[in-house]
Amino acid sequence: MISIMNPPQDKLYLLLISVHGLIRGDELELGRDADTGGQSKYVVELARVLGDQPNVARVDLVTRRIDDKTVSRDYAKRIEPLGDKVNIIRIDCADQLYIPKEQLWDHLDSFADNLLNYLHNNKLTPHIIHSHYADAGYVGTRLSHQLSVPLVHTGHSLGRSKRKHLLASGIKRDVIENRYNMSRRINAEEATLGAVDRVITSTHQEIEEQYELYDYYQPDQMRVVPPGTDLIKFHPPLGDEFKSEIACELKRFLKQPDKPMVLAISRPDQRKNIITLIEAFGESQELQQLANLVIVAGNRDDIREMEAGPQEVLTDCLLSIDQYDLYGKIAYPKHHQSDDVSVLYRLAALSGGVFINPALTEPFGLTLIEAAASGLPIVATEDGGPTDIIENCGNGYLIDPLDKDMIAEKLLAVINDKSKWQKLAENGIAGVNEHYSWQAHAEKYLKVIKPIIEETEPVVRMELRRRTRLYRDRAIFSDLDQSLLGDKKMLPDFSRAIKENARCSSFGIATGRRLDSALKLIKANKLPYPDALVTSLGTEIYYGSNLTRDTAWTDHIDYLWRPAKVRDILKDLPGLRLQPKAEQSRYKISYFYDAAKAMDVDDIRQLLLQHEQTTNVVFSFGQFLDIIPVRASKGLALRWYAEQWEIPLNHILVAGGSGADEDMIRGNTLAVLVANRHHEELSDLIELEQVYFARQPYAAGILEAIEYYDFFKSCKVPEK
Repeated sequence: MISIMNPPQDKLYLLLISVHGLIRGDELELGRDADTGGQSKYVVELARVLGDQPNVARVDLVTRRIDDKTVSRDYAKRIEPLGDKVNIIRIDCADQLYIPKEQLWDHLDSFADNLLNYLHNNKLTPHIIHSHYADAGYVGTRLSHQLSVPLVHTGHSLGRSKRKHLLASGIKRDVIENRYNMSRRINAEEATLGAVDRVITSTHQEIEEQYELYDYYQPDQMRVVPPGTDLIKFHPPLGDEFKSEIACELKRFLKQPDKPMVLAISRPDQRKNIITLIEAFGESQELQQLANLVIVAGNRDDIREMEAGPQEVLTDCLLSIDQYDLYGKIAYPKHHQSDDVSVLYRLAALSGGVFINPALTEPFGLTLIEAAASGLPIVATEDGGPTDIIENCGNGYLIDPLDKDMIAEKLLAVINDKSKWQKLAENGIAGVNEHYSWQAHAEKYLKVIKPIIEETEPVVRMELRRRTRLYRDRAIFSDLDQSLLGDKKMLPDFSRAIKENARCSSFGIATGRRLDSALKLIKANKLPYPDALVTSLGTEIYYGSNLTRDTAWTDHIDYLWRPAKVRDILKDLPGLRLQPKAEQSRYKISYFYDAAKAMDVDDIRQLLLQHEQTTNVVFSFGQFLDIIPVRASKGLALRWYAEQWEIPLNHILVAGGSGADEDMIRGNTLAVLVANRHHEELSDLIELEQVYFARQPYAAGILEAIEYYDFFKSCKVPEK
């Protein structure tokens, strides 16, 4: 039996539960596997800092006891002190071997029973139970009901979001279900959200875009408490940073290394938007004169041996550097150590520079907090976490990540004004200490749970009901230019209909535009963020607000694609002129088509076939000709999505207006042709029974079709 001294009655006893992974006080094995990530570090740090608070008598961090020769004996110890008032308590589970969290579900009832015995045997009743992740939520919900103790929960990651990422990686839905026990996880999350007194998240975006997908979404019971930052590691410059190895590495690239540094640190991921940053720097002579650009994009040996996504991003970076002739003005080191990151922030601060995060989407923004703690002003995307950080710290500027002029303008605003720079740097240091230190985290955390413990803030529960299906069973897909946009007066009504039915119906956009161009329109017109975004005529698919790219689709359409050969065949044809670079992409070659001079489109198709190039030739609006892989199109991308997400085609409403939309509309989908359609290109569809011809144009026509098909009827939760 575990036995420790009981806490005084007038102070708090907090019980934290984190079931899976390898948890110990020192030398955490972070990154050992998928179960030993940031959550392990967070719960240990949270327990320690809560134990330092004067009104806390005791903190128990409860995890499962692991007795397995393949891992350290540390994980078999029943009690591990973390401080005078803090202990890791390891509770026996039915299986004491170290197994992945996805295999723990059958053992959680045993764990919960043993934890309850531990509390009863030691005559302990916590003031609050705080569960971390879905498995602990399952355990915490049971204990909360049995002990009549308030439950607080932090999800760390959510099953519905995780499933999106797994589907995007190409893993089939039945494999996801079997390997990850996804249904059990999501059901456990739903049950936890239905019982919880408070949910603690890191950002407002997490509440609005991840938890909102759940039936038991109760935003009034959710509170943002940003995690703490290591202020020992991240601190203002000491003055000796110029002697470091990473400083010497940067000097290899730069003609004038003493100029202010514009620093960007991220993975080589398309969503991080590094190319736009390089273009903004390359198109601003003033910025080039005043500053150097430093891009730290992971570690690499040979770009050619990297995975397709990072390889494409880094290759485009090098091409853009060459295009703007930025040699001597930009540094892009191949390697860096983890300890170099904090030195890089301080080097940039010493230079009078600025840290920039130009990501298309940024859920939290840990690098921004680290930079602020280092005395470095920031410029960051106006999405998600950065809005909270800059509002709290007042240490920089928000930007539209797709507006190159704005990026350059805000960077110059920081660098040009030395007194302003100093003020922003001081604000950042003070703001991090106030809002993002571990002490600040603990203080805000206790403020959140105190009213629940003292019952001074009653929990008002909504009437909660589960939908009939675990996942969405229908979707609406629309083109942008010729279907949805055109009448701004109707867009608010359309957006409202999408949002009101978001739990059972997905919303997708399928466009010929590139990702950056599509995002600009979505933002400018205040459209709901699509669950699926099909861009570049169906050659790219992205999921959710995090823009997770479907890499399996990319691999799928690469079949028989030889773009250099296609360009060579068509380069001398009359009436064809390549569109600007902004309209081209890796899997789309776009031309302007002059019907008075060019050969017939069918003849172009035959010409490519004669040269053994199997492609898909798309002609639209009488003037645009696009060559894409044979396996790609809007319609094929939509069907890929339907298969991956298990949505019947007759549950998908497709809205189109041009020839590029035809293969989305044909087949078993429900379809609507809005009144402003391109009649000549879509005249063959008049005979199809499943196509509704709307009387109204643009968004109004789609709303008309939604009513005609009674499309959202099954979205309503049945009455009891």
